[in-house]
Amino acid sequence: MVRVTRNDPPSPVSVARPRLNHRVFWPPFALMLLAAGLNLISPLKFGNWFRSANGWLLDHFGWLFVACAFASFAVCVWICFSPLGKVRLGGRNAQPLMSRWNWFAITLCTTIAVGILFWSTAEPLHHHARPPESLGLAASSPESARFALAALHLHWTFIPYSIYCAASLAFAFAHYNMRLPFSLGSTLVPILGRRAAMGAGPFVDAICLFSLVAGMAASLGTGILTIAGGLQNVLRIPSVPWVWALIAVAIVATFVVSSATGLMKGIRILSDVNAKGLLLLGLVVFVIGPTLPILRWGLWSAGEFAVRFLQVGLQTSLVSRDPWSKEWSVFYWAVWIAWTPITACFLGRIAYGRTVREFMMVNFVLPALFSMVWMAVFGVTALQLEMNGAGLVEQPFESISYAVLRSLPWGVGLVLFYLLSAFVCFVTSADSNTTAMASISSQGVSLENPEGSLTLKIAWGLLVGGSAWTMIAFAKIDGIKYLSNLGGFPAAILLLFILGSLVVIQLRYRTLNIVDSASSEPTP
Repeated sequence: MVRVTRNDPPSPVSVARPRLNHRVFWPPFALMLLAAGLNLISPLKFGNWFRSANGWLLDHFGWLFVACAFASFAVCVWICFSPLGKVRLGGRNAQPLMSRWNWFAITLCTTIAVGILFWSTAEPLHHHARPPESLGLAASSPESARFALAALHLHWTFIPYSIYCAASLAFAFAHYNMRLPFSLGSTLVPILGRRAAMGAGPFVDAICLFSLVAGMAASLGTGILTIAGGLQNVLRIPSVPWVWALIAVAIVATFVVSSATGLMKGIRILSDVNAKGLLLLGLVVFVIGPTLPILRWGLWSAGEFAVRFLQVGLQTSLVSRDPWSKEWSVFYWAVWIAWTPITACFLGRIAYGRTVREFMMVNFVLPALFSMVWMAVFGVTALQLEMNGAGLVEQPFESISYAVLRSLPWGVGLVLFYLLSAFVCFVTSADSNTTAMASISSQGVSLENPEGSLTLKIAWGLLVGGSAWTMIAFAKIDGIKYLSNLGGFPAAILLLFILGSLVVIQLRYRTLNIVDSASSEPTP
């Protein structure tokens, strides 16, 4: 355990320009580059290896992802009602970096916004037609429809946001209130002590960069398929590898350019536009779609989610070992966990000047409630169409959302708006994470110099885009899942230690909270 007193003098803040941290940058970059290259040279052998490694990982460590997910949720609920909520990140006089709306918009769009566009219609149709065997539900029945919506809430609301929130809070407290370096190793100081945590810092940062590149590549793969499905639906452009490559280039180029402009310009503006666009799209579909069924089924699904929360989340995974859980729940937990460490650096950084209670509200409660409403609107609309004989479940995943929107009034306009939203959604989330990746792989990051170099942002962007294309070109959705699971495994181990640190912070924050004024800044 580390013990820090309030009498320690503040450390000086470096104003030197951040420079490349070779020990952090090169190992994950070279490993992902090697993986992408082998997949191009020998896709069949490499795909078989990926499949075998993924199967072994889920068979032996699926429980780890489940444990991390539910432990994060429990810790976040505990903190919401604890005295720690009064503590201000950065000290009692620290001033927030931006407005509450911009803060919320960035949080919403940095995390799972692109996912809710892709899966809000496709996932409930799959659960409705093929519910978990262990629950004994009849396929395509009213009961399986209610379960489908409850599963949607399980996968897209409080659990994923708790994973991000817990790690982000641990990082923000360590960096701003304990004045520790801008490194993921700093989150381990409360539980391991300063010497051990700082010694492991470069290794931890490198592992987390690998996890995020894998997670971002998986998410970019989803975004590419979503946009390709829209182009096929509207312009009849085939969804084939060369089209995916062009989409990947467009996305990567856009988010690298946006990231180069910094937090308060590109990321803030993009997030503001993105969040308002999502609100508008959801409201329009609610009004012109099946409004009464959305309200009725939305309330039922919320109740079903509360009743089946532990049964669906734990029983299917840990007790019955239902294959459904491997294909869906564990896959999602792996995705969130792979993104979590580096995302935590970004979300923790922008929380400067906010109280812990504000942090929990903006990073945990509000985005989860937004996602719950969104899933009810789009999930119920898709299920209503399917139960009326639309045959959506037989279509490719990337085409389902467009088929749902085209069934509504002004369908073509909605599809075009949705297509634009999907593009902006991924650009926004990739923008913030590329910024965080460049910062983590740099030395000398501080409040005065919070950004890594443009060269690093370009390098990470190209690697993410190339990895995503090689996976979906040869394995499509399966490739996305393999990459997510493998990237999430090392991050899951780190997350358990971070949660332990957060528990220590919760119990000993009066000792660890050493910054009492805005003049005491974190050391880089």
